Amino acid sequence: MRAAGSFPAEPTQPRGSTTEPGGLLDVLNVAAVVLDAEGRIALWSPQADQLFGYSAEEALGRFAARLLVHEKHWEVVRRLFTQVMTGEGRWAGVFPIRHKDGSTLLVEFRNMRLEDDRKGFYALGLATNQATLRQVERDLALSTRLVSQSPIGLAVVDTDLRYVSVNPALERINGLPAAEHVGRNVREALPFLDTEAIESAMRQVLSTGVPIVDQESLGFTPADPDREHAWSVSFYRLDAPNGNILGVATSVVDVTERHRATTEAVQARQRLALVADASIRIGTTLDLDKTARELAEVSVPELADIAAVDVLDSVLNGRATVVLREGPATFRALAVASAYPSEAVRAADPPGDVARYDADRLVTQCVNTGRPVRVSHVSSDDLPRIARSPESATLLATAGVHSYLAVPLIARGEVLGALDLKRTRNPRPFDADDEILAGELAARAAVCIDNARWYQQVRHTALTLQRSLLPQQPPDQPGMEIAYRYQPAQAASEVGGDWFDVIPLTGDKTALVVGDVMGSGINAAAMMGQLRTATRTLAELDLDPAQVLRHLDRITDRMGQTITTCIYAVYDPHSSQCLISNAGHLPPALVRPGRRPELLELPTGAPLGVGDVTFHTTTLDLHPHDELVLYTDGLVETRDEAIDVRLDALLALLADHPRSLEETCDVLLDSLRQPGDHDDVALLIARARRSLATGTGEGDALRKR
Repeated sequence: MRAAGSFPAEPTQPRGSTTEPGGLLDVLNVAAVVLDAEGRIALWSPQADQLFGYSAEEALGRFAARLLVHEKHWEVVRRLFTQVMTGEGRWAGVFPIRHKDGSTLLVEFRNMRLEDDRKGFYALGLATNQATLRQVERDLALSTRLVSQSPIGLAVVDTDLRYVSVNPALERINGLPAAEHVGRNVREALPFLDTEAIESAMRQVLSTGVPIVDQESLGFTPADPDREHAWSVSFYRLDAPNGNILGVATSVVDVTERHRATTEAVQARQRLALVADASIRIGTTLDLDKTARELAEVSVPELADIAAVDVLDSVLNGRATVVLREGPATFRALAVASAYPSEAVRAADPPGDVARYDADRLVTQCVNTGRPVRVSHVSSDDLPRIARSPESATLLATAGVHSYLAVPLIARGEVLGALDLKRTRNPRPFDADDEILAGELAARAAVCIDNARWYQQVRHTALTLQRSLLPQQPPDQPGMEIAYRYQPAQAASEVGGDWFDVIPLTGDKTALVVGDVMGSGINAAAMMGQLRTATRTLAELDLDPAQVLRHLDRITDRMGQTITTCIYAVYDPHSSQCLISNAGHLPPALVRPGRRPELLELPTGAPLGVGDVTFHTTTLDLHPHDELVLYTDGLVETRDEAIDVRLDALLALLADHPRSLEETCDVLLDSLRQPGDHDDVALLIARARRSLATGTGEGDALRKR
């Protein structure tokens, strides 16, 4: 039996005899009903049983119209049946059907005439629930629109990983029309991508059914061959409603900008980490050569493959070098560091060597202008301007130097030298971000190098001094009234190692220093003079009190077998705050109007000269008329009384009615000193005046940091 004029006598065998049937017909649940020429039901499919509610036993042999159609529609049904059976054409449409349970069901029909080999005619009716059909139609329409209009690249591959369909967005992303995708596998269609990874992911999804979502892929396509793109690729297995595996759907989103932003964010974090690391690793000592090595070592391999630090020889000889100089420059190489063994290291000046470079050399241009010099892509013509000699240029070429950057070392307005950076194995050329990062490292290191340079000069000067006298009458400082006394040991004519100092600093700040070099005689006095000079020099660097003591500790340690205690304080009249650090010294006394005097509870710290100790800085709020009393142990220590008793006596004297600072100095010395004392005394009293800032706060007295 066949549809008249519709089907061949021998249906063709579909390609691949093992192909599983699709699932769409199962979704539609298409029912088949065959009527004889009189309109009786001759054949009844299981789907008809499900759709109409009647079993085959109940339906076969009965008039279809009487079984399935309401009486008021019989005439219409007879007319349509006659139209189909007389060959006037097939009929398709929606008709209300009476379900077995009495409900009315709208059914979509396709009716056609069938003819058997004896010229007999039958009517074939294919039917499905209209609601189900309309839902499938809507889903298909929506899917088609979404796929064709989506900005996301979408494709479907079959189980052999050959493209079945590609939407316009993926055509644009890959730079290939759909025709060059369909029928090909990924390896054939997209050879310019990492096809092995893509096909491996597809096979995994086909095998497991577990989607792979947001897998990042990088590469170049014919659509944009000169620019690397990043894509977020996801893979999903397609399963038919009956469970058959149809293939894999893939979605591709161009995330190049997101990838670039993420990469830049990662690089920014790496740069910040490098700067933070440099803050810790550079300047751990005041040794000039070591500081230069620390800068070079921090720069590799994160920033460069080879780094060199060169300082102008004039700087090391004490001659200032300002920005915007001209002509050749003489450098002293201080450090070279490499991420790995390289011929480029041999091309650099060995540490300690002095070399003169003409004005056309890039490093000379860097220090002459005080600006970075960057050659992103080094050519053979650039190498002679980078290398120290033709032989060195050959070594740089052999090492594969392809990018160069030099940044000046500038501290306090003075050009000290240059940080010289080269890349060989690192494929990226130096860019503007690298220049900024190198400049940040150079700026931080330059201050440390300058501090080390000053330290070496201070140390050299201090070692040549015979004796440094105590200061002349220190003037009153902004926001502070000062009084002091120095009294030598009364038991001998020799001066000791006690000293005090009042040092004006920038920003109206004042440094207050009281120290005690253990021992007496010319050696103690000479040591005192050296430490006082060093303290003044370090104070000019505007360092934190704890840092000043740390440097003084190293200086004292190198000077020989001596122990020194010291209090170092810095008062800022604008903030009404005093920063104090203690190196094994007796605690200062704080006198506040209307309160009992007290000894400040400071971290004691170890005396100077012990070496490798930690000092702490404490913040003290000083209000108007508050007094800070600094003294050496000669004021309170005696051989016959405990130190606590003597300190209580000091506080009792300070608690008496207000006096001038000069009177307080005299009272303390007269009351606490005894004839024949074997120690000298340094006494320094500072009284805070009204703050230079608008208003003063009443914060906590002490804050350790």
